[in-house]
Amino acid sequence: MSHILAARTIASTLRTSLGPKGLDKLMMSPDSDVTITNDGATILKMMDVDHEIAKLMVQLSQSQDDEIGDGTTGVVVLAGALLEQAEILLDKGIHPIRVADGFEMAAQFASQHLETIADSFPVDPANTEPLVKVAMTTLGSKIVNRCHRQMAEIAVNAVMTVADLKSKDVNFELIKVEGKEGGKLEDTMLVKGVVVDKDFSHPQMPKELRDVKIAILTCPFEPPKPKTKHKLDVTSVEDYKELRKYEHEKFDEMVRQVKDAGATLAICQWGFDDEANHLLLQRQLPAVRWVGGPEIELIAIATGGRIVPRFQELSADKLGRAGLVRELSFGTTRDHMLVIEECSNSRAVTIFIRGGNKMVIEEAKRSLHDALCVVRNLVRDDRIVYGGGAAEISCALAVSQQADQISTLEQYAFRGFADALEVIPMALAENSGLSAIHTLTEVKTRQLKEKNPALGIDCQDKGTCDMKEQNVIETLHSKKQQIMLATQLVKMILKIDDVRSPAESM
Repeated sequence: MSHILAARTIASTLRTSLGPKGLDKLMMSPDSDVTITNDGATILKMMDVDHEIAKLMVQLSQSQDDEIGDGTTGVVVLAGALLEQAEILLDKGIHPIRVADGFEMAAQFASQHLETIADSFPVDPANTEPLVKVAMTTLGSKIVNRCHRQMAEIAVNAVMTVADLKSKDVNFELIKVEGKEGGKLEDTMLVKGVVVDKDFSHPQMPKELRDVKIAILTCPFEPPKPKTKHKLDVTSVEDYKELRKYEHEKFDEMVRQVKDAGATLAICQWGFDDEANHLLLQRQLPAVRWVGGPEIELIAIATGGRIVPRFQELSADKLGRAGLVRELSFGTTRDHMLVIEECSNSRAVTIFIRGGNKMVIEEAKRSLHDALCVVRNLVRDDRIVYGGGAAEISCALAVSQQADQISTLEQYAFRGFADALEVIPMALAENSGLSAIHTLTEVKTRQLKEKNPALGIDCQDKGTCDMKEQNVIETLHSKKQQIMLATQLVKMILKIDDVRSPAESM
């Protein structure tokens, strides 16, 4: 019972965050960083949880986020509701194993029922409007919903740019999300290329380059150091001049090798000192320094270039190509960013988010991640069910009817499972300020009479409960995964006899 209580406490914390009118949670890290979000996985990740079972709930939300990217709050609320029903069944004297097995049978049945009520959903690159509507459903409960459609379109365009529709796969490595404080959320844009949070190494270098050939270097612009334990003593002016001349010759040779390869821009993973920088400016070779490893790899993918570890290996065929490289500056601030566009492999894209402060940008990143994941799931499996609790109510009715056909003790678990499924639409109604019991009863009655599995909770007060008309859509894969993951966790908790550390049990 203590295990169930711990898990239910976590679920009740998240329950108020469910749905388009769900409340946000404000959390403060040990470093006093403030985060405001209603993303279930993020809330649980930042909660300081000690109980072992409560930690399992955190992992449940995380696994939903890793696998699907959406429905992280719903899966925890459902698991909490299942445990609540399990507690009632245990009080009746039913053995936990029988409850767990009954829940698993009910989950399998609900999953099969979802297959029967699912609609197919065309993924057509020429007509992305349906995909935008799905992304808008995901973003409806997020902080970015004031520029709802714009964010949904950005997410859809980003996924469709990098998607491989033949193999039905989306490589998320090609989608980079960057944020910069200042400006409005409406200034967020999709760049068909790479955005790097750097500027040209010298302020006098040109701010815009056309038809660029890029040398991508992981070797520093500096003379090789003698790899011995002996030190070099400079005892006279002549020795110093000799050393100075050697360094200058080395710098000159490096810049010449880059120029000879035909490069018109050098992007270097390491820094270079003022002398090399001045020489690059003199030779009219723009350069960018201190570009991180992930950015270097993304630039190489986008431009079709090769990462070169030594100047001697640089050749014309290893250069990346881009139509335009420009430096962005923001208002009156000194912040600059580099945009590499019109690349030879234009499948790499960057979503560049603007926002008033760091908190808004971080929440916008999380929101867009959810939208990207949902569109990716539709590319993989183009079947949908309707949101707003419609799918849960339909499953609850089907599971409840199936319970009457079962002659064994598991029928109690089936009915408990049906009651637990109804907690999701009830929480949606509560969070929308509606009378939960009345609203749920009305929708259940209509679903039974009209045989319409698209009827759900009208959270937005649009005057219709038909989620098909409201375009409130969820992927079938996401909904099935929610039910199966929540059931597996509950089954695991019911089969745990005691939780003790090795030290306590000795």
